[in-house]
Amino acid sequence: MRIALGVSYNGQTYNGWQSQTNGNTVQDKLEAALGRFATHSISTLCAGRTDSGVHGLMQVVHFDTELQRPESAWVRGTNTFLPSDIAVQWARAVPDAFHSRACATSRRYAYVLLQSPVRPSVETGRVGWVFNELNGDAMRQAASYLIGEHDFSSFRASACQALTPVKTLHRLDITRRSVAHSLHREMECCYWRFEFEGSAFLHHMVRNIMGCLVAIGDGSYAPEWMAEVLAARSRDAAAPTFSPNGLYFMGPVYDAQWNLPDRVPGFDWLP
Repeated sequence: MRIALGVSYNGQTYNGWQSQTNGNTVQDKLEAALGRFATHSISTLCAGRTDSGVHGLMQVVHFDTELQRPESAWVRGTNTFLPSDIAVQWARAVPDAFHSRACATSRRYAYVLLQSPVRPSVETGRVGWVFNELNGDAMRQAASYLIGEHDFSSFRASACQALTPVKTLHRLDITRRSVAHSLHREMECCYWRFEFEGSAFLHHMVRNIMGCLVAIGDGSYAPEWMAEVLAARSRDAAAPTFSPNGLYFMGPVYDAQWNLPDRVPGFDWLP
């Protein structure tokens, strides 16, 4: 039988999702826990790999097993053997035709950015940080150039293994939330939230776009520069890759026929 799991994790201490020889990845920890619960080795496939330091709020994986257990047992049993910063949120028995990656119609990411003259402390690793004030209107105008189907080579890491740089960005929403009672008179502290949804994403694509948006938001470039970067189809044309801190994989989107959760409790705690 085939089982799908929704998995959340804090990526700060892990070398990304994909299994490595050092064993310090989210996939390694999950497969080890599944193996202990099922008492046989289990190999998983995921909806979208995440880099070192990137968090997952609804990573979806699937695997095949002969073990018959209630869905709730897969959740509780696997979590028993997982570290405290990784947790299975739900489990579903799915048809053999389901594939966590191939069946996803789109994928979603969120980047949470703290604007403050002082770096974060308790939020370290959970938010990105800028000490300059950002112009939301300029960033939104810049983001509009990226919507639709484009060659995103300018935002592609050199190690990217995607077969094509052509992807479709469905939306890029930018919102701002002020911090009530800021202690800093020189600027108003706030959180910026950038929400991305696209057909698929290239390696470092979101972080490279973030680097350009921040450079435009702080006035280093005009919004039209984003269109020039996109048209250049060259990584050298874009800003440096932005920090993984504050980047969350919000999960894939599936057709209703698969009857899988679209969101999990806790999505809305992000600023």
